[in-house]
Amino acid sequence: MSDDEAAERTVREERSLSPMRKTIASRLQESYREAVHVTVNRSVDAEGLLSAVAAADPTEDGVSPSMVDVLLCALSDTLDEHPAFNATFEDETHVLYEEHNVGVAVAIDDGLVTPVVADVGSKSLGELASERRELTERVGDGDYTMSTFRGGTFTVSNLGPLGVDSFDPIINPPEIAILGVGRITERATQNGDGDVVFRRQMPLDLSFDHRVVDGADAARFLGTLAEHLDAAEQYV
Repeated sequence: MSDDEAAERTVREERSLSPMRKTIASRLQESYREAVHVTVNRSVDAEGLLSAVAAADPTEDGVSPSMVDVLLCALSDTLDEHPAFNATFEDETHVLYEEHNVGVAVAIDDGLVTPVVADVGSKSLGELASERRELTERVGDGDYTMSTFRGGTFTVSNLGPLGVDSFDPIINPPEIAILGVGRITERATQNGDGDVVFRRQMPLDLSFDHRVVDGADAARFLGTLAEHLDAAEQYV
């Protein structure tokens, strides 16, 4: 091939975006066009979280609470202390909400969707586990309406099960923040006696709209969440 000849490209196939994928693309474009994205990262000790999961009894309908369910309990308590993050920003107005309506990202064939678990703070760990499982199964089966994804005040995206260590989650507009969760790994740390011990750590990535809250606010948010995760057995 000479210098003035372009490399050949053979089309394998052409794919039109599905209606769902078009909606996702439009919302992601809106998010990047409107919000000023900043992400802060912090690794937290996961021993308390995993102990709580191990200690949790199955619900009456046989659902065993998972790490995400316990995380939602800790997140709700954190949002109580940092209400500016449980909010939306539209028409130059920062609206803070009483209910913690948390969208939990779920991967389906057409992309990533966020069914909303309503009023997380009013529910027990078992109730959260049952409701989230039911929502996830319905979305996976295609049994949902657009109202399933509306009314959110905050979003969580967990890519840990897929082996992801860290990522920059994209804010779900008009919300102002989203929490990304990476995979739990065991790391060497130094305890209070100066001895090296191995403890499980979990990376958290908080993306926020810098028009509304600042980096110091986000750092304090993650610090509070880390404290609640340390004491996660209170939710069992």
